[in-house]
Amino acid sequence: MAKKLRIDWFLFAIAATLALFGAVMVYSASAMISLKETEGLSQFTYFYKQLGFTVFGLMAMYAVSKIDYKIYQNKYVVFGLLIITVVLLMAVFGFGRINGARRWIRFPGMSFQPSEVAKIVLPMFLAYFLSEKERNVTDLKETVLPCVLVMIVLCGLVVAEPDLGTTIVLSAIFVTVYFAAGAKIIHFAAVAGAMLLVGVSLLIFAPWRVARLIAFLDPCSAENGAGAGYQVCQSLYAIGSGGLLGEGFAKGQQKLFYLPYPHSDFIFAVVGEELGLFGTFAVVIAFGLLLWRGARAALNAPDRFGKLLGIGIITGLIVQALFNISVVISILPAKGIPLPFISYGGSSIVLTLVAVGILLNISQYTGFASVEKEETSTTVKRRKKKGSREVAGSYR
Repeated sequence: MAKKLRIDWFLFAIAATLALFGAVMVYSASAMISLKETEGLSQFTYFYKQLGFTVFGLMAMYAVSKIDYKIYQNKYVVFGLLIITVVLLMAVFGFGRINGARRWIRFPGMSFQPSEVAKIVLPMFLAYFLSEKERNVTDLKETVLPCVLVMIVLCGLVVAEPDLGTTIVLSAIFVTVYFAAGAKIIHFAAVAGAMLLVGVSLLIFAPWRVARLIAFLDPCSAENGAGAGYQVCQSLYAIGSGGLLGEGFAKGQQKLFYLPYPHSDFIFAVVGEELGLFGTFAVVIAFGLLLWRGARAALNAPDRFGKLLGIGIITGLIVQALFNISVVISILPAKGIPLPFISYGGSSIVLTLVAVGILLNISQYTGFASVEKEETSTTVKRRKKKGSREVAGSYR
């Protein structure tokens, strides 16, 4: 029976620090927008909401860290959550569009984004299914096709919203967990090739995506600077004007109705303008530390399910962060996707912290498997040594 170790407080501190830092940056990025929307009554509208969700998310993270992760290995839990996620993803099409997309289920005073749930449920399903089929993990009909089918359903619903950014994150989770489970190279290459083909098709047959792709080549040109490349161009202005030390907290200029959505998808640009290179570098280092502790928890988990679940969760968080930062600094074409922990959004911050809570629970068993192996090895050696002594004694 595995004994629980101490919670990884370092991982907890990294997640909590990023989340609280995000709430502060949301205030800086949204204060003027809030004043405009409330007609000068309050500059704290978005900040209060984000802070409330952050506090709730931190409590949820701690609570989830106390739940044994092996409960998610129950087939009724896994398939129940999978069905609920699919239903929620389908439900978004019953609501109107926001900025041209249907991604939210709206309630009075708030909204919920089901695709955030999919980032947790997909690795949970893959970890369960690939653990159950460990001996047949390379079997095309029994293992590979069912996993691909679940991915197609989830990604298909998300891309229909449309939300290509989250689809890419889900695809990265699938590829990483599937590879870590011991997939055949030919199956891995076939799945990756099919994903690439679908991705290219989604770009080619969507005029607005083609426009963004063309604008990516020169976002600040006379033609693109006021069109498809406007958002990225303003983002680069913000980061460039920040220099090494930045303009100072809450002193940025691009968020004053030049940079669209400064408190959500492009909040990293506000960090660059106000806190400079040192501020952005600190954020990148924080995500690097998160990757280290998350990967450590996953790779040292005592069972296959814990390893695959941890790998899937940390992959989703880091890929999303890298994707967002790459878009903001124009390494990748523009695509709306939040920066984990930092961007404004209740669904994003709460479910991101819940995901870290699962990692925290896995981390409490980190090293136990190796300790068990060492104890078993030591016991075997002692028995052999004792047996050799008894044999020697019989000859005396």
